[in-house]
Order: sequence, then C-alpha cells, then structure tokens
Amino acid sequence: MLDTVLENVKRRASIRRFRPDPVPSAVLDRLIEAARWAPSAGNLQPWHFYVVTASDRRRCLAEAALRQDFVAAAPVCIVVCAEPERSASRYRERGRFLYCLQDTAAATQNILLAATAAGLGSCWVGAFDEARVSACLGIPDWRVPVALVPLGYPARETENRPQRRDTEEIVTYL
Repeated sequence: MLDTVLENVKRRASIRRFRPDPVPSAVLDRLIEAARWAPSAGNLQPWHFYVVTASDRRRCLAEAALRQDFVAAAPVCIVVCAEPERSASRYRERGRFLYCLQDTAAATQNILLAATAAGLGSCWVGAFDEARVSACLGIPDWRVPVALVPLGYPARETENRPQRRDTEEIVTYL
C-alpha cells in the first residue's frame, strides 16, 4: 500500500496545459472528499472550497493570479480558503496566523494527490492578489484565499520531471 501512495506522490506534477474536456462532478466530489479528510489542528477544519467551473469566473481568477492564463484554460479551478477565526477560537494568534494555513495546505495537497490518482493534472498556484480573488467569487472577508488549484485532463504527458535533492542532504536522523 505504501508503494502505491509513494508512486502517486512521485507522479504528481505541476500541469499548466489542459484539454478542454469537462471534469465529471462525481470526480470533483471525490477531490473535495479527499480535501475534507486532511488533518487540522484540533480537528477544527478551518477551510472552505470554491469549485469554479464558470469560464468568466476562471478568467477573473487568472487575471487576479498575475495573468497566469492557464488558470482560465483549465476546465476547473478549486479555490482553497482558510477561515482564520475558526482556528483562533481555540488557538488564538497561532491558530489565526499559522494553524489555519497549515491546515489548508494539507487540504490542498490532498486535492493535488487525489487529482493525480484520478488521471487529472493540477497546479498549486499561490501567486495571486487575495482581494481580487475574493472579488471574483464574492468571498466574504472572514475567508482568506490561500491556494488556487486549476485542474483538468493534461494536454500532454509530463516529461522533464524536476530533480529532487538527495535524501542525505535534507534529513538528519537523531
């Protein structure tokens, strides 16, 4: 089982070219299911997911993401938002400024891995104007956009896999 998980982790890549084919709603539901099972501090689950399929909204998101046009070209973009006050209710400032971000990052990674397992390509986009993203979708002030995840069926196979640092360089066993 661990080998299967590790292979899926290794297959995941940042995809920026998508076929226009729609992603079935049942598949999108499974991605959200994977996200909601991410770990969170105190099991507070301080997240909300906007599943954006409308082309005008995806175009608005691409503009807010510093004109990264692949965001609009993907048939779906999931906007992962944090709810800082949900975390702050138990963990005060550390919850507000750290835990809610860690929790939404875990949920985002689950989406990426589930997308890979479903044969979809995806990309974690963090470069965007939060206020513009919020305006595109009518996100209330108490939710903070943390990640955009454009996804769809890849237009081509991933070729040049990025190199990873050697294990000896990044790990210290004590």
